[in-house]
Amino acid sequence: MFKRWKSLGLAAVGASLFATSAMAADITIRATANSNENDEDYDGLVVFKNYVEAASNGAVEVELFIGTQLCSNGAECLQGVADGTIDVYISTSGGAAGAFPYVQVLDLPYLMANDRVAEAVLQSDFTREIRSMALADSGDKIRLMTIGNTGGWRNFANTKRRVQGPADMEGLKIRTVVADLPQELVRALGASPTPIPWPELFTSFQTGVVEGSKNGITDIMGMKFPDAGLQYVTLDGHAYMGALWWMNNDKFMGMSEDMRQVIVDGFSALQQATFASPKRKSIQAYEDFVAGGGDLYVPTPAEKAAFKEASEPVYDWFKANVKGGEAAFDALTAAVAEAEAAIGAANAKDLK
Repeated sequence: MFKRWKSLGLAAVGASLFATSAMAADITIRATANSNENDEDYDGLVVFKNYVEAASNGAVEVELFIGTQLCSNGAECLQGVADGTIDVYISTSGGAAGAFPYVQVLDLPYLMANDRVAEAVLQSDFTREIRSMALADSGDKIRLMTIGNTGGWRNFANTKRRVQGPADMEGLKIRTVVADLPQELVRALGASPTPIPWPELFTSFQTGVVEGSKNGITDIMGMKFPDAGLQYVTLDGHAYMGALWWMNNDKFMGMSEDMRQVIVDGFSALQQATFASPKRKSIQAYEDFVAGGGDLYVPTPAEKAAFKEASEPVYDWFKANVKGGEAAFDALTAAVAEAEAAIGAANAKDLK
């Protein structure tokens, strides 16, 4: 599956915030994100570069390639990681689904209730189990280092009406990517899935080709979708927008144990940065949406439960139809149960 691929151009961006040794680095890590400098992915990479270069006392240099200089999509970028032409790459679950279909477990709706639960889950053995599966499927070439966030939570948004429950989704044409899982979810809720390329979505809202989407608020405002008629957002939080950070396993395992520890700690710092960044950026985005006349609706607990109940057939579909789906589903739900129990126990102490 992973064939030889040659890198495109070179032009590193970003600089360490700490001074490091003037001597040449012993190890160079080429890291790429198909995004821009306003994105959470870039924030995470800056923190990673800063930490690793300082903690290694200059022995490791991290070169950042932001955009499509090294590769342009998930399949191509993961091929570069497998080949070693790219050392670190960040993908969404959809971007990695071609190679590792079970990572779409992160897109299953209403399994993680809030940031506190999601962050605990992604710091747990769930991530290590997905790592083991990906290493096995890539011939020990592609290593999952951590899972952070890219854009907060997916919510339903549309041009037609306020959506308070599944019944209000009936008949809406909802934009999805060309993948089975999101289309199954939209159908389960009574709406019509309509695959549309991201660059065409603004015009598709204007012309009525689609009437809704499932995006985070920073994407909605960044793409100016309200100007195209998107005026209703329901904060159902059906999916945490996970960001999977991959590394060439040969590069990682070829380092000394001390240097591997620096890299692992660097990814931990990166993860924390990507957890925090969307929270901060979404504040202004929500304010701007409402100030522009947008309708922002928060479902009641009963309405949220109705969304989850309507979506439950998607869980069975995922376990039956996605390679590795049942193992990934069991790992995620076990981690969620453990996180909820730990948080509940902590709350019992903290509320007294």
